[in-house]
Amino acid sequence: MSRFTWQAVASPLWIFACVVAQGQAVPHPKSVVRGASRGSVIQELNTEMAQILAQVSPAVVQIRVVGFGLSEGGNRTEAAVVERQRSLGSGIIVDASGFILTNEHVIHGAQRVSVMLPAIPGTSPSATDSTRRRIFDAKVIGSQPDVDLALLKIEATGLPVLSLEKAHVAKQGELVFAIGSPNGLDSSVTMGVVSAAERQVENAFPMAFIQTDAPINPGNSGGPLVDAEGALLGINAFILTRSGGSEGLGFAIPAETVKFVYESLRKYGHVRRIEVGIFPQPVTPELAAGLHLPRDWGVVISDVDPDGAAKAAGVEPGDIIDAFDGQPVYTLPGLMRSVFVHPIDKLVTLKLLHGDETYTLEIQAKESSRPTDRLGELAMSGQGLVRRLGIIGVDIDDQIRSIMPHLRSGPGVVVGARIQDAASADSGLQAGDVIRALNQTRIDSLETLKKAVRALKAGDAAALQVEREGKLTYLSFEME
Repeated sequence: MSRFTWQAVASPLWIFACVVAQGQAVPHPKSVVRGASRGSVIQELNTEMAQILAQVSPAVVQIRVVGFGLSEGGNRTEAAVVERQRSLGSGIIVDASGFILTNEHVIHGAQRVSVMLPAIPGTSPSATDSTRRRIFDAKVIGSQPDVDLALLKIEATGLPVLSLEKAHVAKQGELVFAIGSPNGLDSSVTMGVVSAAERQVENAFPMAFIQTDAPINPGNSGGPLVDAEGALLGINAFILTRSGGSEGLGFAIPAETVKFVYESLRKYGHVRRIEVGIFPQPVTPELAAGLHLPRDWGVVISDVDPDGAAKAAGVEPGDIIDAFDGQPVYTLPGLMRSVFVHPIDKLVTLKLLHGDETYTLEIQAKESSRPTDRLGELAMSGQGLVRRLGIIGVDIDDQIRSIMPHLRSGPGVVVGARIQDAASADSGLQAGDVIRALNQTRIDSLETLKKAVRALKAGDAAALQVEREGKLTYLSFEME
């Protein structure tokens, strides 16, 4: 019995010790069962793990969000009630000058975002003095809902950083640590392994995630998943659960995607990515048999955009994608991740199988254009700055309606872009919002909006009627 118990406990320790030994000679497992040898290996493992966490934890922050959402209480037969809500998440400092990455869902709909840095070593965990437990208001530089990432900025310098340059690609079975603020318990650490390095969770969303059994709970969102050397593997995003808590099914956004999104958000305020003009889907044995494909696995092109770059280059439906930018293509999630992180200024190299033939094409893919991106371009070319609201606005005209065909009729001002300005109010406005009224004053043009804003003094209440995604809502705040 004692021998069996030792095998059940010692085997994981032996594996973990080998991972962190960093090339040092380690005794055979049988020799660590007795005396000092066993103790030294465990102590070495303990020391290495503590050093890793001491290296990473200072760059992990707690994010506090204030916004509005539907009340979960009350009578279900009554109308829905919108109430002021507070929520918590995590984030990682990626630049010493105050740039922080988190999940988009952590800050979605927020009116105010604040960041709490970890306590300075040597102070009490319960300290509240701002010099020891520093809290900063944060600005949202940009976000990418498609992959659930957002970039924040706080006014601070000399901060500890978790480098994106040293990020690694996850490998199935490797030891990992998740760090964050589950249920508000900041700087909490859990340990597990990579259950799958490339997991597609939903068929309708063909992006790949890292799956881990490291316990992740509400509040961990936006925190890092790091390997046994403290290198970033990904940003924790969500869990699959029936109980509401961790059940060993956590998922993180891979570091390669995180780095690409960060660089684009920091430079442009939104993510610039390519559009190849192909519509791929997984190959199944049945599909391969019916279409007489050369292989019964991989990714096949089911359609080609007639106006896209791929069509112009000669890509045809039924072609199998053998490689993308020189990397073999085995799965649809892997392909989608490669397409997503491809630089917009470089040619795409596609290696394709067409029947028994193999051929390679170079494609000048165009940049993917979303309505909010086009709005931003229009806003930057005009004179729509409304600094006190933190926006650049655009009058509604025929061009705007062609970009946003589902707008309600009537005049208004479209939020083309948000700006980072300390003099701006925390209005909660987002790119694509349409301002219809301010304090019961109907807004029919940029000039009307600017005049109504100028009439308000610092501390005055402001209530905006806004059309967002086809629905009217109110945003209320105090003017700065």
